[in-house]
Amino acid sequence: MRRNTQNNSNQQSGRQSGQQTSVTPRNYREAIQYGKRARGDFGRSGQGAYAPPEDWHEPSDQPCSDYQVITQEPGEGYRHVLTESEVRQRLEQLPQWMLQDLEVVQLSRLTRKKLSFSCYGMQWGPALYLYPMDETLIEFFPHPPKPAQLVEAKMYGATWFEEGEGEWSLHWTEKSAKDFYLNNVLIHELGHLLDTRNTGYVQRERYAEWFAIEHGYRPSRRAQLAAKAVKKVVRKRHHKS
Repeated sequence: MRRNTQNNSNQQSGRQSGQQTSVTPRNYREAIQYGKRARGDFGRSGQGAYAPPEDWHEPSDQPCSDYQVITQEPGEGYRHVLTESEVRQRLEQLPQWMLQDLEVVQLSRLTRKKLSFSCYGMQWGPALYLYPMDETLIEFFPHPPKPAQLVEAKMYGATWFEEGEGEWSLHWTEKSAKDFYLNNVLIHELGHLLDTRNTGYVQRERYAEWFAIEHGYRPSRRAQLAAKAVKKVVRKRHHKS
């Protein structure tokens, strides 16, 4: 929704769905200059752009045997896409070394102030933050999607619609939203936590995007293809019998 804990523990970064100018029933999450859903790299204390209040989790002085998952109320009109068990099941599929520095995954609440910095996920220090979606799983935008946004929607099964008068909407299903959060947002933020080499915003985003594709999207598609192949074999055997 994301920066490293070792080189730059004062930085936070977010996988933004864009900034909106006002809070309305049709919450526009306007994408800004970086395409897809705009990302940000913001200082926590006075450096960089404004970021709304959050429950920041400082690195622990004691060795952590396991990360904790904190679930907050999502906020009126919003819902969490993932559950704690779904987060844990997805992260269990990764090599253990990737989780060594992870201390917290927080399913955060969405407040009026946070809507001014609307994002799907964020990383700060040893913590990953996942933010809720509109309870309808429909997002509204005051502009047409960029090519990268169209590609991303197709990758995860979401659909864009033109509403008229310059209005567009992005429709998710339960399945596509979970796929997006499990295999993109969550893994993207983890990629930021593990990135101890890059310091510039663009370089860090490129790494996190690569990490999400390599360790999120592609493995999930291989698993889906394998499951389909097994079903075909079972059907053929059943037909022969």
